[in-house]
Amino acid sequence: MSKIRVGLIFGGRSGEHEVSLRSARSVLTAINKDKYEVTLIGITKAGQWIAGNDPMAALLSGAGDSSAKAALLGEPQHRALMQMNDQPDGRAVTLSSITELDVVFPLLHGTFGEDGTVQGLLELANLPYVGAGVLGSSVGMDKAVFKAVMQAVGIPVVKSVLALRREIEEDANAVAAQAEAQFGYPMFTKPANLGSSVGIVKAHNRAELSGALRESARWDRRVLIEAGINAREIEVSVLGNDHPIASVPGEIVPSREFYDYEAKYVDDNSELLIPAPIDEATARRAQALAVSAFQAIDAAGMARVDFLLDRDSGQLFLNEINTIPGFTEISMYPKLWAASGVGYSELIDRLIELALERQAEKERTERVYEVKR
Repeated sequence: MSKIRVGLIFGGRSGEHEVSLRSARSVLTAINKDKYEVTLIGITKAGQWIAGNDPMAALLSGAGDSSAKAALLGEPQHRALMQMNDQPDGRAVTLSSITELDVVFPLLHGTFGEDGTVQGLLELANLPYVGAGVLGSSVGMDKAVFKAVMQAVGIPVVKSVLALRREIEEDANAVAAQAEAQFGYPMFTKPANLGSSVGIVKAHNRAELSGALRESARWDRRVLIEAGINAREIEVSVLGNDHPIASVPGEIVPSREFYDYEAKYVDDNSELLIPAPIDEATARRAQALAVSAFQAIDAAGMARVDFLLDRDSGQLFLNEINTIPGFTEISMYPKLWAASGVGYSELIDRLIELALERQAEKERTERVYEVKR
């Protein structure tokens, strides 16, 4: 039996570039080499696609721009990864095939990867890929739009206000006053489109809020301002396509005031409690809401759904969904599945199977309409 040819895409034009490299290295180590033929596809911070030799080493060393340039063509007749060769005249480029691909596993966290952009290219190429499609990826990535969808389907979220970068630059105090009219301190400011807590700031007063708004606006043109609550952070992993299932819930006990980038990836002092020490009714509700959120945005394959459990009221609020969650062996998504009976290598297998399953379902859709005369 021939091996399944998997294209593993990582890196990217995102503040989560380094996190993506960690996820890809973990998958590459654990994937069954007897079953899969893996092709590494790196994307530099400048957006250049590279392949051949060792794109992982090239990105880690910062020498990605000098590596072999690569590209995927957005047409179904060419499902191969192509090498781009610059011609001596400097004006022309020729393409040569590196390898045909059967399925793509994007591990691009954040913008230009988790937001539907790469998924759109893969749809045009008619290539099966792991994870949510264009709609699920883009809605899941945009925190403001995602909240609106959750409210529309009756899933509770904390109060928030949306501001544009232009509004913040023109009058940050007016934006702050708008938020203060809706809820009190503390508040969180978040780039609407980013993950791994990059650009998220907690503000305890007006002075801190003005600076927080400007910091979050560095990372996106749309900034979400959320009411801060006295909360525990509960997470649930979801797996599947049309019939998704939820893992046992886990709890994050951050080493800092909240679970920021340093607490996630730098100081190693945050605790992951699996299963979460919560009562059975709350656990079941978190699982049900996670699946409902997954289905509401038409997600597929995988997602990690994050909740805030109010310590004072006991109410559960859905915080956000990550359609390409951190995927190292110590990341919450695979750890929750390990606790639910699905090991890391098996999880990779299942996700690839789900990608192929979803592609088969797409192939059943009629694409040409002919008027009968």
